[in-house]
Amino acid sequence: MKRIVKACLLVFFILLLAVGLLASRIYLYSNASSDGPSDAAIVLGAAVWGANVSPVFKERINHGIDLYRKGTVRKLIFTGGQGNPGEPTESSAARDYALQLGIPAGDILIEEKSHTTYENILYAKQLTDAHGLRKVHIVSDPLHMKRAVAMARDLGLVADPSPTPSTRYQGLRSQAGLLAHETYYYIGYLLRRPFVKVAHA
Repeated sequence: MKRIVKACLLVFFILLLAVGLLASRIYLYSNASSDGPSDAAIVLGAAVWGANVSPVFKERINHGIDLYRKGTVRKLIFTGGQGNPGEPTESSAARDYALQLGIPAGDILIEEKSHTTYENILYAKQLTDAHGLRKVHIVSDPLHMKRAVAMARDLGLVADPSPTPSTRYQGLRSQAGLLAHETYYYIGYLLRRPFVKVAHA
């Protein structure tokens, strides 16, 4: 009986160590950012509040617009479907916000079907393929970068990270909660990865 308990404890601590190492990799990757030029920025969707983008989404959109104005990207791809009945899709709300800030309509692409990070990127890739866009920046919150860029590269995109320079997730508790969330979902993606659509360039 003692041997079984010891074996279970050993397995538990090994799993705990593995999760801790993965969380540390996610945290360290949040600082990775590419300044090189690309064809488009894929701005990952977030919540819409009524007809307006949420503060978290606004941070992402503003960063994408900043990349566009600097000449780092030529196109903006906004992602995200409808969250609640009666609300606009996340991507259409983002487009409206960008248009109000003077971004030309011809340089904005949207997909309105996605509800998850993986779908954000999958449907955005359909747009990059249709418009001949080969290299992209992935725009999202810093702790979201590891999972999002992994998905993008698995789907065959030449993708670089471009996290928002500021985040609405402030404070130790908020950051720890988001890191735990990302670690959980990244583990889930790694487990599902052999069974999802993956393209190796």
